Amino acid sequence: MSIPKTDAPVAVRDGEQLDITKLNAYFSEQLPDFGVITEVNQFPGGYSNLTYFLKTASGKEYVLRRPPFGAKHIKGAHDMGREFRVLSLLKAAGYAKIPQPIAYCEDESVLDCPFYVMERVQGVILRAHSAPKMGIDADTFRRLSTALVDNMAALHSIDIQSTGLITLGKPEGYVQRQVEGWYKRYQHAQTDEVPVLEQVYQWLVENRPAENAPTLIHNDYKYDNVVLNTNDLTDILAVLDWEMTTVGDPFMDVGTSLSYWSEATDGAFEKSFNLTWLPGNFTRREFADRYAQQSGRDVSNILYYYVFGLFKNTVVIQQIYARWKQGFSKDERFAGLIMGVHSLSKTAAKAIERGRI
Repeated sequence: MSIPKTDAPVAVRDGEQLDITKLNAYFSEQLPDFGVITEVNQFPGGYSNLTYFLKTASGKEYVLRRPPFGAKHIKGAHDMGREFRVLSLLKAAGYAKIPQPIAYCEDESVLDCPFYVMERVQGVILRAHSAPKMGIDADTFRRLSTALVDNMAALHSIDIQSTGLITLGKPEGYVQRQVEGWYKRYQHAQTDEVPVLEQVYQWLVENRPAENAPTLIHNDYKYDNVVLNTNDLTDILAVLDWEMTTVGDPFMDVGTSLSYWSEATDGAFEKSFNLTWLPGNFTRREFADRYAQQSGRDVSNILYYYVFGLFKNTVVIQQIYARWKQGFSKDERFAGLIMGVHSLSKTAAKAIERGRI
């Protein structure tokens, strides 16, 4: 089995360069011990925030996160300050599976946007395009599925009151705000008529359940947002991408994860952005059942949260496609994402029709 390390950084994409002179001036003033940046590259994975590799003259390695170009109009998204704050609160709370937060900059004169820097955690990130070629056996995937779900349950068990994490949001009415908020984002980014998505939205409005006691929720918890130990792929070293983290109904977190969790019989688009369809991985039902076992929570209404996850992912894809269509991104991966909007909408409608995840 060939085990590559964390995604290798590549040359920065055209139009997404960072001003290294301004960065060095900023760190020289704010963090003199940071060192002089001599190398800037870009991590090619991901569809949302841009992630860069920084290396200093002394050999130290860091990761810089900034919003995508052209994303200023998306209110509430790509909040670098929130992501940095979450990492800082989690560190204070004693949660160890995170990168060390280093610095947050809200002075837009440096990079024309807020950004933050964290340590680089060396390890393995399983990507949909590369993991199928790695020859990971079914038993490893089985144990990794278990570890992933168990770590989610552990995150949901953190005391949000004593740690100050409660200040990240207002949990009352969270489900309703999310459904309505993501629909408004869809309307703002809409480029095509997708009647089935409108039907899914109406179902979510009409079938909204009573809310569960709030917990910390990551909101983007999946394989390619965790760094794994190179010597033991079932050992999670760090959870990444905390930009959408808040406090609210934990099943909204579970539903989002399930919406990424493709199975062998799912469509080509669903299988294209995850690797959970490979042999050994949990099914969605097994994921939900393991979560119930570890958390002690009743998952009988999990269909609603799965459908919401698909709905949210559809809107995210629509937003990315709209940015590309408006010329804000030159990343050609985004050109065909409108097909994903149609595909995920149909997947959600089919789940509603059959009454199961």
